[in-house]
Amino acid sequence: MWQALRVTTASSGRLALLDSASLYFRAFYGLPDTLVAPDGMQVNAIRGFADTIARIIIERKPTRLVCCMDADWRPAFRVEALPSYKAHRVAEEAPTGPDVEEVPDALTPQVPVILELLDAVGLATAEAEGYEADDVIGTLATREKVDPVEVITGDRDLFQLVRTEPTAVDVVYVGRGWAKAETLGPQELAARYALPVENAGSAYADMSMLRGDPSDGLPGVAGIGEKGAAKLITEFGTLAALLAAAEAGDSRVPPRARASLAAAADYLAVAPKVVRVAADAEIDQDHEDVIPAEPRDRARVLELKERYNLGAPVDRLLGALDRH
Repeated sequence: MWQALRVTTASSGRLALLDSASLYFRAFYGLPDTLVAPDGMQVNAIRGFADTIARIIIERKPTRLVCCMDADWRPAFRVEALPSYKAHRVAEEAPTGPDVEEVPDALTPQVPVILELLDAVGLATAEAEGYEADDVIGTLATREKVDPVEVITGDRDLFQLVRTEPTAVDVVYVGRGWAKAETLGPQELAARYALPVENAGSAYADMSMLRGDPSDGLPGVAGIGEKGAAKLITEFGTLAALLAAAEAGDSRVPPRARASLAAAADYLAVAPKVVRVAADAEIDQDHEDVIPAEPRDRARVLELKERYNLGAPVDRLLGALDRH
């Protein structure tokens, strides 16, 4: 049973929220499949994820860290609103019951080992029943009132969380790899997409609803691409204001866009429920989020290192704790 979330009441530095699946998927595809345990099990995702956390601790210098997990990769409330949501990722031979995500066979057994390693090190993991990791991140970031937050992800969906108050929330985007990592706050996000800086995060979410995202099964609005969507949201401030203006025949909404918005009315009515991350998920967290000065169970960490041939990545993670 996971324990209740610890609430921090005094400033301690910086909170890092990791989009764990995004990061270990990147490690799985970025490192060779020849990295194996003595029994032949592939361990590239485990090694890469351990290296990633070590790098975050050393380079980003957080004092608190939570590895956020998917309890449900395709939540029912999103599927009920939009059946196409991630439908193309459902395994073709899924068993009767909840949808099963199509995950590479060699990655599946590595995830429990990642969780076991995190537990032995004493780094916090968190999830919320019926929600995705994005929602865990959204909830933890939204309610953080003490420290600035860095969301570390390869997923642009989390750009919607950037803010300056009451504590800053930035996104460290690693979608193009660590060598090209970008840190985006409201200013950077607004500049990148030509959005209003004062509500850059929510404006990004509104823009993405119009633009759509085939990777998530979001159809978007026909004929309105990213630049057009950004221009419309900047002009009207919010999606709701844009739709009201279009319905009223506002001349600032081009006739073609007005027709496209009307044709997509059913989609746009449910898109906010699908696209916006939750800010009120009930979080279960297994350890305090303060990064430990030493591993919770060093002997178990070393046993896992030996059993799975985790070598230098685990050494670097332990070294990061020592230097922290």
